[in-house]
Amino acid sequence: MPDAAPSLPTVAQALRQALAQGLARIDAQVLLLHVMGRATHERAWLLTHDDQVLTQAQAQRYADLCTQRLDAVPVAYLTGRKEFFGLPLRVDARVLDPRPDTETLVEWALELLPENSPARVLDLGTGSGAIALAVQSQRPQAQVLAADASAAALTVAQANAQALQLPVQFVQSDWLAQVSGHFDLILSNPPYIREDDPHMHALRHEPRQALTSGADGLDDIRTIAQQAPAHLPPGAWLLLEHGWDQAEAVQTILRHAGFAAVGSRQDLAGQWRCTGGQWPGPAPTNPTAPTPKQTMK
Repeated sequence: MPDAAPSLPTVAQALRQALAQGLARIDAQVLLLHVMGRATHERAWLLTHDDQVLTQAQAQRYADLCTQRLDAVPVAYLTGRKEFFGLPLRVDARVLDPRPDTETLVEWALELLPENSPARVLDLGTGSGAIALAVQSQRPQAQVLAADASAAALTVAQANAQALQLPVQFVQSDWLAQVSGHFDLILSNPPYIREDDPHMHALRHEPRQALTSGADGLDDIRTIAQQAPAHLPPGAWLLLEHGWDQAEAVQTILRHAGFAAVGSRQDLAGQWRCTGGQWPGPAPTNPTAPTPKQTMK
């Protein structure tokens, strides 16, 4: 007689198998919810339906996703979704997986942008569009431009803007090389990892050009700091995300570039995650631009 087909796992059994393979519990749960067509926040559903049996297709798909996750493929790439600042984004291997730490940069930007103001904002290296879209969603009167050197990344960002019905504009540009005009705020989460950083292996599925930046990880930040002043009226701001141990170095870069009021912000984990500075001088004469007093919390 032929061997009996293996029995299909229940929800509880599938999760136990994933955990035994070494998957983090949250990853195992999110991937299983995805396979079963549930929202990622419905983890309680897994508890109340732990005896539900997976279909053959679901069991195979779940096994495949678990294998990829064990190979360090980001969960966001496997599900095609990531929430950032309350916005549901579509993401894939053309862009970085948006991190919660980057919300620190958005929060600082919102402090500097008065509500109901048509301030001009530029997001450099937008990737999935996470930062630009988050700012636009919170400051609907702002004029937000998002730039990226990668045409593939811009395709992802534009699709997210359309899905969210947010009027962010986009331009393909190597940092500010193809950008024109002045902005009340420029912000960026640029590459800032050293080329030889041993952690790069764990990030091997994400676009390397969006991660590394020279021997000390600061080449792109230096470029932005040099290019930004030509696009900043007096009183405008430049905000940059960086590595946990780079705040002092980035402060030095901004001061050498001529910025004033240079300071840093901590993320939720208490790491110095963002550094920014104000271009010195009197307030802009443009009445639609925020004054230094208005942009300071």
